[in-house]
Amino acid sequence: MEVGAEQGRAAENGQSNAPSREAGSSPCSSLKMFLGALSFAYFSKSLSGSYMKSTITQLERRFDIPSYLIGVIDGSFEIGNLLVIAFVSYFGAKLHRPKIIAMGCVLMSIGTFIIALPHFIIGRYEFETSVRWEINSTNSLSPCPKSSPALLAQGSDLPGVPNTKCEGESNLSMWIYVLLGNVLRGIGETPVQPLGISYIDDFASQENAALYVGCVQTISVVGPVFGYLLGSMCAKIYVDIGFVNMETITIGPSDARWVGAWWLGYIIAGVLTLLSAIPFWFLPRSLPIGQRGAAQCSPEQTSFIKDTPLLEHKYPADEPTGFLEMAKDFIPTLRILLGNPMYLIYLCVTIIQLNSLIGMVTYKPKYIEQHFGQSASKANFLMGVINIPAVALGMFSGGLCMKKLKLSLMGAARFALSTSLIGYFLSLFFFAMSCENAKVAGVTLPYDGMDGLPFDKPTAFAACNSDCVCSGNDWDPVCGEDGITYVSPCLAGCSGSAGSGTNTVFSNCSCVGTAGNLTARTGQCLHRDDCDRMFPYFLALSVITSFIISLGGTPGYMLLIRCIEPQLKSLALGFHALATRTLAGIPAPIYFGAIIDTTCLKWGQKRCGGIGACRIYNTAAYRIAYLGLTLSLRSISFLVCIPGFILLRRQVRKEQRNAIHGALANGGAEMEVLRKDETAVCDAERSQHTDEHRGADRETRL
Repeated sequence: MEVGAEQGRAAENGQSNAPSREAGSSPCSSLKMFLGALSFAYFSKSLSGSYMKSTITQLERRFDIPSYLIGVIDGSFEIGNLLVIAFVSYFGAKLHRPKIIAMGCVLMSIGTFIIALPHFIIGRYEFETSVRWEINSTNSLSPCPKSSPALLAQGSDLPGVPNTKCEGESNLSMWIYVLLGNVLRGIGETPVQPLGISYIDDFASQENAALYVGCVQTISVVGPVFGYLLGSMCAKIYVDIGFVNMETITIGPSDARWVGAWWLGYIIAGVLTLLSAIPFWFLPRSLPIGQRGAAQCSPEQTSFIKDTPLLEHKYPADEPTGFLEMAKDFIPTLRILLGNPMYLIYLCVTIIQLNSLIGMVTYKPKYIEQHFGQSASKANFLMGVINIPAVALGMFSGGLCMKKLKLSLMGAARFALSTSLIGYFLSLFFFAMSCENAKVAGVTLPYDGMDGLPFDKPTAFAACNSDCVCSGNDWDPVCGEDGITYVSPCLAGCSGSAGSGTNTVFSNCSCVGTAGNLTARTGQCLHRDDCDRMFPYFLALSVITSFIISLGGTPGYMLLIRCIEPQLKSLALGFHALATRTLAGIPAPIYFGAIIDTTCLKWGQKRCGGIGACRIYNTAAYRIAYLGLTLSLRSISFLVCIPGFILLRRQVRKEQRNAIHGALANGGAEMEVLRKDETAVCDAERSQHTDEHRGADRETRL
């Protein structure tokens, strides 16, 4: 009965002493199963996270909100992490880690489905266009209606169309569901990283731990490849595909009003995340004894670990304990963790660098769209196919280099800083890759086509369209034969139209300056030769810098793991994630978006008034704000690294001196033991000789 009870308790802890268990499942296979399950979970969560990044312009246009609100939605994921990460990281390490990860994956999938929910409960997407009204109208009105008392009496922004669509304005607040779903995603993602990484580090050999972590981190970067590719595919599909006649749609994927099928990707990502939860339900709480053996700390690592009586009585991860017993040690343990100066400096550096990284990655597709005139689909495709694989290769190569070169703590720190500095200096060349502003009459240049119009004094009206009753708030761009974009057919002075949908051609446009051919077609002019030549160089430099910077990712992460007490790993990783999400993940997208909003030249208008999404930006100001803020934050992080390196070097030298003194002391003690052993042997030999002589004397007497 006692044996059965003992086996039952062992089974509850995820262990078994039965021979069949040892024969059927080896420690190595169990670890590989967990590694595969964790890799799939990383893949799923990173895919859905990158898909969120790829849809920021789609969400911005669909819900008609500015960039800073998109930043709030994107940062809500980190808010979800913030709510529970400290407790999950601390208490989760003492409970069944695989099952906690499984529950987190289920929550992530539910949150992802909630994000897609608004598409199914709000009406069809309606964008600003005069062509649609003409198509649906029984009267063939001119794009340029003449002034009349009847039109002036209506007081409507769109001539001839009553402003009676405000009853649907409340639907635009549906972006709240996207925010709440993202919060739930953040709560579910919380246990995956700290509990998963600590589980691997606990049961993998020290020489393989860095490689395994590098593999998991690499998979987490492969996920965004498919996330951005999924975003590229969905961005090509119209948001209401299957419910509208596409022949009546006058915009294309490159139009600033185009919204793709953003909801479709969230459904796919939610299904994948739900599937990733299944393997964790069948994994043990801890691996069989003997997987790793006694924990071994390198001499450098011991210099950062303070011997404390509190930690000697910590409960092992595979020993069940009560909630109160674990809770009473939380604050003292956290105090010990924050008392490590190297941990604090590392925390500050990563917070600053992640502010730069998160802001840059969040708005990079939008930067490619606005600065280089690419569609959202192409921007996401390039991010997934070119940029993200370079990051994955860099992170894997960094982990491999650390294993092959057997980098110490100091070596890992130097390697991470060197790669970051090289990437920083290469990034300065992005400032030279500039594009001119799009030529938009009344916004970036005057109607006569001559440069020099101040950006702070745009005017939508001119003498050429003074005979038309036009709204200055609409954004329905047409491309004139002179290569200049006009805000709307009305403001271009067009009096006639032919064709339908994207093939509509406007005629008799009084503001179009090409002599003898006064026509315009729907859509914005996309011909910018300087950007077409510069764009390949931008992509090449982006790939190189991404690879070099990511080389230091895995060594830097292992530096965090190895400079802390082994029993504090889960808490240290969790608190690190808590701090970075609170001080980087939440605010970075918001203030990056707010600064980008200041460079907007033409805002869209909501149906019932108020500012909507930005339609066109000041390219030069956008570049300076986006790149300048990114590189300024990284400059500050390098300054914080200086005291960290000084402290690290002192600790390493101190430990080396202690090791030498310890070796000498141990050598002296060993010599003393050898002397005692030799004395004991000599005494034994003398005693033996004495006994032999006494025996000989007795025989002689006899």
